[in-house]
Amino acid sequence: MADRALRVLMLAPTPYFSDRGCHVRIYEEAKALTKLGHDVCIVTYHLGRDMPGVRVVRIPQIPWYQKLDAGPSWHKPYLDLLLLLKSYSTARAFRPHLIHAHLHEGTLLGYVIKRIFRRPLLFDYQGSLSGESLSHGFFRAGSLLHRLFIFMERAIDRCADAIITSSSQGRKELIRDWGIASERVTAVIDGVDTNIFKPCSCSEARLELGIDQDAQVVVYLGLLNRYQGLDMLLDAIPRVRSEISGVHFLLMGFPDEEYRLRASEMGIDDMITFTGRVPYNRASFFLSAGDIAVSPKLARTEANGKLFNYMACGLPTVVFDSEVNREILGDDGIYATFGSVSSLADCIVATLNDKVLLSEIGQRARRKAAEEHSWDSRASMLTRIYRGLLSI
Repeated sequence: MADRALRVLMLAPTPYFSDRGCHVRIYEEAKALTKLGHDVCIVTYHLGRDMPGVRVVRIPQIPWYQKLDAGPSWHKPYLDLLLLLKSYSTARAFRPHLIHAHLHEGTLLGYVIKRIFRRPLLFDYQGSLSGESLSHGFFRAGSLLHRLFIFMERAIDRCADAIITSSSQGRKELIRDWGIASERVTAVIDGVDTNIFKPCSCSEARLELGIDQDAQVVVYLGLLNRYQGLDMLLDAIPRVRSEISGVHFLLMGFPDEEYRLRASEMGIDDMITFTGRVPYNRASFFLSAGDIAVSPKLARTEANGKLFNYMACGLPTVVFDSEVNREILGDDGIYATFGSVSSLADCIVATLNDKVLLSEIGQRARRKAAEEHSWDSRASMLTRIYRGLLSI
């Protein structure tokens, strides 16, 4: 087994692929593992689109369920039951060496498949189930549903033979707050394909987007919601405008209806371009319209995969000061006081006004992405973890 290619059954209880962070990790892992010679099969929901080079199996079409954005849903139980049935039939035909489950729901389903087929189970942890549900407003802190989710999360964390996390802070959280033995958890942080994410023509991107060539442009790419910090970013925009004339914000992602309306009500919609969902293969082109990037994410332990894409495109990046962000950006990040709108605005202004800093950090970020954060190295690390599980 030491040198053989492996058959890996990936369980993804999500509308894969929908051009967002969790899905990028799933795709890039699978693509890099396939490049190493492994046979990867992803079992997922009916929604989303297939990506090149990776096999995908889907549950039957559910015409009334069309939710692509992140967050909990009352439809999930029956979707996951269908996913379990599809995973079972796929496993019978595919005969995987191991199961690689994404998210807590995937790990619960994976545990059933593990018991039936006697295969090791790896849990790909990208954040707390109860914490994320709380952030999305699915229930109130301390409510009966909140306590139930905590109980479920604690049980699911113990279903897997090993856990990988998308940040070192996530690993610490599992050990410190959830009582998982340290030897069972390995941090395999996100990476980036620098052949896809790379600097493109700024002038061409701005021309297509209808943005003034002389503007100073701040870009954001990702989900548009409160826990990603979009409310705080909108509050910071008038402060930035008062300091820099001609500044423009390019906000890319979905769902954007709420933020379009709010920007209009605040009187700042004339200095914002909303694109809606941006296809993965066009993201680097649109990112290249920016002078700097911003990610005011408020979750302290979840991964922040968009930072790798910013770096690969050579963009200096303003973020809130957190361990996750420092692990990725290191000395090349511009750090605002966590949760402070005024500090976020000040950092954006200071960075835009320092042309030397813009150039130096952009070059260093691109180099760091290529040298330290390739998916090839992450796939090699995953392979070692796989083989360790198979030798148990």
